[in-house]
Amino acid sequence: MPNHFHDLGGALEWRARGETLRVEPWGRDSVRVRATPGGPLLEDLPGALLERPPGGAVVKIEGSAATLVNGAITVRIDGNAPDASDPQLHPAAGRITFLRTADGAELLAEEPHHFWWPGPRLYTATGNGHHRLEQRFRSYPGERLYGLGQHTHGLLDQKGAVIDLVQRNGEVTIPFLLSDRGYGLLWNSPAIGRVELAETGTRWVADSARQLDYWVTAGSPADILRHYADATGHTPVLPSWASGFWQCKLRYRTQDELLEVAREYRRRGLPLSVIVSDFFHWTHLGDWRFDPAEWPDPAAMNAELEEMGVKLMVSVWPSVSPLSENYHELLNEGFLINTEYGPVAHADWPDKGLDAYSAQVAFYDATNPDARSFVWDRIRRNYHDLGVKVWWLDACEPELKPGYPANLRYHAGPGLEVGNLYPRENARMIHEGMTAEGESEIISLNRSSWAGAQRYGAALWSGDIGTDFASLRTQIKAGLNVAVSGIPWWTTDIGGFHGGDPDDPAYREVLVRWFQYGAFCPLFRLHGFRGPEQKLEPAMTGLPNEVWSYGEEAYGILSGYLHLRERLRPYLMRQMETAAAEGLPPMRPLFVEFPDDPAAWQVDDAFLLGPDLLVAPVTEAGARERDVHLPAGADWTDAWTGERHRGGRTLRVDAPLERIPLFLRDGADLPIRD
Repeated sequence: MPNHFHDLGGALEWRARGETLRVEPWGRDSVRVRATPGGPLLEDLPGALLERPPGGAVVKIEGSAATLVNGAITVRIDGNAPDASDPQLHPAAGRITFLRTADGAELLAEEPHHFWWPGPRLYTATGNGHHRLEQRFRSYPGERLYGLGQHTHGLLDQKGAVIDLVQRNGEVTIPFLLSDRGYGLLWNSPAIGRVELAETGTRWVADSARQLDYWVTAGSPADILRHYADATGHTPVLPSWASGFWQCKLRYRTQDELLEVAREYRRRGLPLSVIVSDFFHWTHLGDWRFDPAEWPDPAAMNAELEEMGVKLMVSVWPSVSPLSENYHELLNEGFLINTEYGPVAHADWPDKGLDAYSAQVAFYDATNPDARSFVWDRIRRNYHDLGVKVWWLDACEPELKPGYPANLRYHAGPGLEVGNLYPRENARMIHEGMTAEGESEIISLNRSSWAGAQRYGAALWSGDIGTDFASLRTQIKAGLNVAVSGIPWWTTDIGGFHGGDPDDPAYREVLVRWFQYGAFCPLFRLHGFRGPEQKLEPAMTGLPNEVWSYGEEAYGILSGYLHLRERLRPYLMRQMETAAAEGLPPMRPLFVEFPDDPAAWQVDDAFLLGPDLLVAPVTEAGARERDVHLPAGADWTDAWTGERHRGGRTLRVDAPLERIPLFLRDGADLPIRD
């Protein structure tokens, strides 16, 4: 009988039925799995993994099975069991099982779709060498699954969910899962598809791609996050100024209006690190420059802000109006996202000079390195040369309407195969451009993301969300899943985006509780479209959204948390250094630090800021107390009262409007009280 196994010198390959399956070590305690239905593996497909690190694995081929051992993870491939003499391969042949090396326990196993056909991997041709790819794994009762980017379903543990793998406003695809069974899995494909985390099995689907590709690592939650950062890239250290307070609203219409807000913060003695010039500051969408009628001297504006210690962040969209001075050059050079059928226009959007009409705007192709260079050149000349160094990359999914990825063609490939890659490559445009200018403190705030974006200094915020307590509860879970997905710089629109009346007492309570939560997020940013819904047009602005806009009682509380954030910034920056060095996010689910406490895996309404500060936001209207679980394995001190408690219990604690429950681990000395 032929031997279907091949030792490639520290990698293991199985070839049968026309399929090539390869398992190779890819970092500490980690392996990469690739499979193709015919021919050799493809090496240059877009993905998230960095180059394979040096180091080999131990391969053993014994009869009807073979194993590869790389540190804490062992991979077994079944051969022609149970009868090796049968010329017809058993349906289970080629199935992979991932084991914990220390004790042989099963971490994860592929599972056939059916006892006869197909096996755990299914390839259904879609034409031109592409296939609809399915990868199925066994389901485990009681397993908990975290990560997968950012979603609005309101779940921390996503077992039982079906998640579309597609980029949308507020729905961010980062296809990495962390399991409480001791493994992490990256679906290393930017293809449009879905993942089904069902009781009957887990199934990953790519609607149309050329090759299966996934990565598995083993260890504790903290080890898994470390390995993932090694495999996909470490974030830089957050610039120290970025750990302060960011002020924003929809929108400051003029240079004078923006400057007056910054001056008022200074007059009041309130800390301010960043202020934002949002959309419609431009002449036309895709010009990437200030409108001189509203922003007559951006260089002078930026100089005054710098003198106050404030950075100016500018909104940069990937959209290009037909009225833009850059449109035809981008079109003629092939730098716009193209289509299989029809014109390049992909969305209708208002632009200056169109009155009541909208333009059919296109999008530059961020997967094209020459297009990235073109756009950065305009940004450099029109913003960076005026002193702007902080970037808000809005609508970077990109925000297509209608969203037909099957009709798109990128420089990197067909839309169905590479569509989720776009926001990461858009952040890469800023990172490459800033690096070329000699800048070392690089940060962009993105509305969407993908695996590996952290290595380009890409922060993420949660998009256009609601303005009620239900939305706040969802944000806590979304932010923790983002942290598990390898993006350590994250924030929300404090108070939500869509609406909110600054004069409404009920909304003021939402804003206060959200602001308290935001003070302990990695990035601390106030933003929102206050007031009733308005027509989408260049003149829109929204009601005031500064900390003094919500009445005297709220102002007293908000200003107190501004100063608390300032006191915590040295501690927060230490966590940012840890994030850069080790891949551990500053905002962490409790189980990252306390994996041996079963209850820590279930807490979805509180989190740790670094290892030492437990934060328990208040997310119910009228609530003045709440339950807080204190993880086993540490003692906890109430940061407000000084009362000490043993871990492994749940307490009912006071939470008056001015106070968010906070607990310090094992006597940690943090400046919570002034």
